[in-house]
Order: sequence, then structure tokens, then C-alpha cells
Amino acid sequence: MTTLCLGEELIFRVAIPIPVYSLFDYLAPANIELDSLEPGMRLEVPFGKGKKIAFLIEITQKSDLKVGKLKRVVRILDQKSLLSSKDLQLLTWASNYYHHPLGEVISAAFPAALRQGKSIVLKTAKSFALSPLGKLTLSTDLQRSPKQKSLLEKFQATLSSFSEAELSAWNINWKPSVKLLLEKQLIQVDIIAVKVERTDTIIRNKALQCNLQQQVAIDGVCGALGHFGVFLLEGVTGSGKTEVYLQIIHEVLARGQQVLVLVPEITLTPQLEDRFRKRFLVSIVLFHSKLTDNQRQAAWFSMQQGECSIMLGTRSALFTPLKNPGLIILDEEHDASFKQQEGFRFSARDTAVYRGKLLDIPVLLGSATPSLESLYNVDKQRYQLMHLPERAGNAIEPMMQLLDIRNKKIHEGLSEVLVDEIRRTLAKSEQVLLFLNRRGFAPTLICHGCGWVARCKRCDANLVIHFDEQRLRCHHCAQEQSLIKQCPACDSSELTPLGMGTERVEKVLIDLFKDKTTVRLDRDSTQRKGSLENYLQQINEGKVDIILGTQMLSKGHHFPNVTLVAILDVDSGLFSIDFHAAEKMAQMIVQVSGRAGRAEKPGKVIMQTRQPEHPLLTTLIKDGYRSFAKTALAERKEALLPPFSYQALLRVQATDANTPQLFFQAIIALLKKFDAGHTQILGPVSAPMAKRAGFFRYQLLFQNTNRQELHVLFDTLIPKIANLKQAKKVRWSLDVDPVDLY
Repeated sequence: MTTLCLGEELIFRVAIPIPVYSLFDYLAPANIELDSLEPGMRLEVPFGKGKKIAFLIEITQKSDLKVGKLKRVVRILDQKSLLSSKDLQLLTWASNYYHHPLGEVISAAFPAALRQGKSIVLKTAKSFALSPLGKLTLSTDLQRSPKQKSLLEKFQATLSSFSEAELSAWNINWKPSVKLLLEKQLIQVDIIAVKVERTDTIIRNKALQCNLQQQVAIDGVCGALGHFGVFLLEGVTGSGKTEVYLQIIHEVLARGQQVLVLVPEITLTPQLEDRFRKRFLVSIVLFHSKLTDNQRQAAWFSMQQGECSIMLGTRSALFTPLKNPGLIILDEEHDASFKQQEGFRFSARDTAVYRGKLLDIPVLLGSATPSLESLYNVDKQRYQLMHLPERAGNAIEPMMQLLDIRNKKIHEGLSEVLVDEIRRTLAKSEQVLLFLNRRGFAPTLICHGCGWVARCKRCDANLVIHFDEQRLRCHHCAQEQSLIKQCPACDSSELTPLGMGTERVEKVLIDLFKDKTTVRLDRDSTQRKGSLENYLQQINEGKVDIILGTQMLSKGHHFPNVTLVAILDVDSGLFSIDFHAAEKMAQMIVQVSGRAGRAEKPGKVIMQTRQPEHPLLTTLIKDGYRSFAKTALAERKEALLPPFSYQALLRVQATDANTPQLFFQAIIALLKKFDAGHTQILGPVSAPMAKRAGFFRYQLLFQNTNRQELHVLFDTLIPKIANLKQAKKVRWSLDVDPVDLY
């Protein structure tokens, strides 16, 4: 903090979570003790006609405003800052790099209750464990009490103790079942607090035997513990990346340090959590959007106070304070879900790397299909590559086949050849996985009489048919209506579904394979709490024959009995105006293919296509992902596209088409007044989806081969944008390092 003079009025410079880029000055509360103040403390301040929560940034005795015009801080909410100096450094860097208001960035690091200024309530949470009687009791004895049976099976599966927070994450209504199991003496209150002190208290089950490549990776990262370094673990699907994570984590825990593990999607947490709990005896917490505010706050505090050893979460967990940080892991580092697309648009992967540098700890990035940016950083020797080229155990790479469906008979998206393959696989009591990245019954409702198409009134998009619910729904703005029976243009009743969605394919599978069990996994079928976990359990127990799903199936899941994987519509991702599309398509194909043949049984992957000579498909099948990536990087270098240049996208939207254009005219006029250096400014143009949720959308693309020069431009431009009168009539945002142009 600034050196202060006795007798002069103290001024608090604070960040307020509003979309304003400047800090605000307030007079310090009366009779404040200077020694008790720390940057990052939460404050309550008067703002406008009300009050807001603010964050202390610095204390000074100078202000650009007259002291008499400054308002006084209402109260200080924290006895000491909940954020460390390194946490604040990280948040300040993120605010500067992504050009987002500091108040909103700091606010994003706190759970909801703390953002609202609520006081900290730290109650001592109980943990529960199996009793000696519970270890001997068969869960089938509780057949008439399914909730108790399910809970007892959870305890028996891992022989673990579970905290109240962990039980809440499993089932929000856990208390009645726990009470009854306590009364039956099948579980007991666990009075032993697990502390990470000795190596032999950490492990529940022994590590698996690793192959040479896995051991090299483990030794490489373990040798760097206590120092910053970025490691890219490139392992083919099924190569045992998770086992590498577990053995490295063991070493970190043995040092008494904490581990932050990030996954791109909530759907990946159940299996990973199960693996972690079966291996480790330490406290593990989850942090993602499906948990309640209280659950997230409890997890946040347990890591901040050093009471918990491992946090497993999505990108929002990245900013959780760690008392004893030792390692950050990002699984599936290539995934676009690691980039926040609304509000504070940060990349969890890139920010995690910077956090590792600040904390002087290793960052481990894992993927079977690394992003082109990460492979470029390996070439530049910024990241260290560790390669797992072989599947773990006796599993072998699946055989990949392009199935040309041109001029072939297709029954509701399924070719006759594919149906025969499914029959042969099921006859061997093996499982089949079908991938179609389009939920709903059909993407289009069209009139056979006049050609009318059901369109969303608020978006440039068709309404998707959801047949089971008898609804038409927009997947972009969630606008919906009843499924109509007559064409509003010509009154014809010949309305026809056009195209395929998972709901439609599910119906034909049930009809074709009446004696088999089919499960559909997409956002619609897994909305209910616990439904995904229930489906995954059924699949792993062999109670499901055919698994049909969208992108949530494409990565991370381990289904040992799946030997046939089919991608029903591989062509849909081959043509796009976005230069990222080829990379995303290649990653999706490899990730989905990786679900086949993960155990001893050989696997097969069939891709239905009308483009069998497409270079992306032929390269992937003949030479693999690495060859594709090498070609794609060469093409990007030739075109000076990222990672050989740096981009930022200025997006603008308004309820009419003219206002965004007036805003951009003002921006272009501003840019002419100062030197933009070597920055290319492309546009403005309409967004690929020009209208969405009732807003007309336009964008301006900035590109420069010099990252610093690009950021200097925005340091100059953004304060001036805030003063434009046109800016008050639109919604605008800046996306630094965009992962798509939509």
C-alpha cells in the first residue's frame, strides 16, 4: 500500500462489480485501524441511491475528486482478506489481459453469498463412515428402501467417509436416509479428521502398474513439484492419463499440498470423482454450477482454509483460493468449454497457466487431441510434451472405417450396413455407442405443400421439434411453442420433420431392437438431478445395450464393454466459415472414436459420410490426429491465423439493425485518431447468426502478430468507448483470444 501521512484523511480506492473500468474513491470509515486493512477485503459502500459490495484495492491520501465530495465507506465486512496477494495478482492480470472491469473479475472469484456481502458462517461439518455392521450388511437387505440402499452402496463402493457437503453434492435430500442408516447402526459419525501428514494415510487403494511412457510422465512432473512448468500430456484415448494424474496427485498430497483439477463439463465429474475417492483417503470437494450456493461456498472455504486437499470442478473453480497450492490439472485441455463465452470472457486454460507461474507450481494439461495452441507452445519450448502413444493394459486402438452412404438406403439416419453391424455387436453381448451431435427429434419442420419452415421469431434459426413433449423449441434462445398440426402459410396438414435428432434416432433404435435396452444421453434426457449418474451406472453395470448421445459422450467416459462406435452424421461439421471448425471436428471424431475398445475386446468405429474423400477424414484415418494437427498448423502459419497471430473480437448487439452500425461508425472514427500499429481491423460485419434472442448482432475483428501491440490498442480504445453516446444504446463486449467467431 502507499506510504501514508499521519493526520490526513484516508481514502479507500475500491473496485465495484459493475461494467465500469475505473476504480472508485471513498473516505475510510471513522476510527479505522490501519494495521487491520488488507487488499481484497469486502466493503459495503454507498453507490447511487443504494449500496453495493466493493473490494479494497489500495489506501491512499490523494484523489482526483475533492475530498469533500467523497462518500464514506459504510462498513468493512471482513476481519482479514479472503484473498491472498497472489490471488489478487491473478485477478488483476486477468482484468488487464481480458480487458474486463476489475470489480466484476474479483466478484467472479467469490461464491454467490460472499458476492452479496453475507457474513461467513463456518460450521463444523460432520463426516459419516460405514460401521462394522454396515461392512457386513448386504444392500439387498434394504430392497424395500431404495434411497437407503443406494446410500449404503455408495459407502460400500469406496469404503470412504463422506462429509455433509459431499453427501449434499450426491443428493440434496440425503439427511433422512443418513438418519435411518444411523438408527440401524449401518453407518456411524466419523470422528477421525483426515489430515495429510504421512504418505501411508493418503492412499485407500494401491496405484496401478504403469507402462514405461506413463512412468516417464509421472517422473517428469513429480520432479518439477515446487517449481513452475507447463506439461502437456498427450495420450491416445484409453492410454491411462487418469492413472498418471492420480500418481502425481499422490506425491503432491504427500507434501501436504492441495490440488485443483479442472474438467470442461459437469458430465465428466462423476467418473473422475469416483476414481479419486476410490484411490485417496483425503477430503475431496466438487465445484460446479449444478451444486447449490451453500455447497459451492462450503467447498470454496474448505480449500481457502486448507481443510480440503482436492477440488474437482469446472472453469468457475479456477479462482478458488488455495492455502497450500501444489498442482493444477486441466483434463481435456483442448475443450472449448474452458473458455467463458458470456460476461467475463476468460480462458481457464491460459489463466491456469498464469496462475501456476504466480504460485510457482506445475500445471499439467491433458488431452488425446491437444489444441493447436498448446502444440505450438510445445514447438516454442514453452510447454514440455509427454506422449502416451499406447492404450493402457491389453487394449488396442479401434479400427476406423468410413462408410460411404451416397445412394444408399437410409432408415431414419441409419444405413443398412450400420444396422447389421449393430446386430452383430449386440449378438456378442457387447455394447454399442451412437453419436449424433443434435438433440431433439428433428432440426426442421417443413411444409410439404408450400415449403414453409418453422423459424424462430427471435433468432436466425429453425425451431427444433421435440416430439415427446409436442413442442417446437429454439436451441439458441429457448423460445418455444406447441407443435403445430397445420401449415400457417397454406393450411396444409402435410407438415414433415426434416433432418435427424437424438430423439428421432432413439425411436427407430427402440423399434429395430425391441429386446434391447437403449439409453439416450443429451441435455434433455439428463436434466433431472442424478439422472446422468444413474444412466452411467446402468451402462457400466451392463444393463444398457445401446447408448445414444450428443457431445457429452465424446470424452472422458470409460465404457469397457463398448466395442462399436458409430458417428451418424460426420459431414455436419466439415463445412464452416470459422477457421476453428476443422480442429474442433477432428478432435470430436478422435474423442468419440476413443470410446470404442477400451478393454481387452477389440473396437470398431464407423463414420457415416457422403464425403469419403474429404482430406480431414482421410488424414485422421490414415495418419492420426498428430498428422492432422501438423497440417493445420502449417495452414494457419501460411494465413497468419492464431496461434501465429493474436485476435480479439468486438461484439455488439441491439434490438434494431441500425444502432450497432452507428456504434461501429463511431469506433472507426475513434481508431482513425490514434495509431493502431500493425493491427488489422476487419469489418464490421454481421455475426454468422445475425439475429439471436431478439438482438441484431455485428462484430469487428482485430488481429496482430504482436500480442503487446494489440493490448496497447485496447488500453487506449476501451476508455474512449465508455464515453461514446452510441455505447449507451447497445450491448458491447470484447472477446480476447476468441475460440469461435459466432
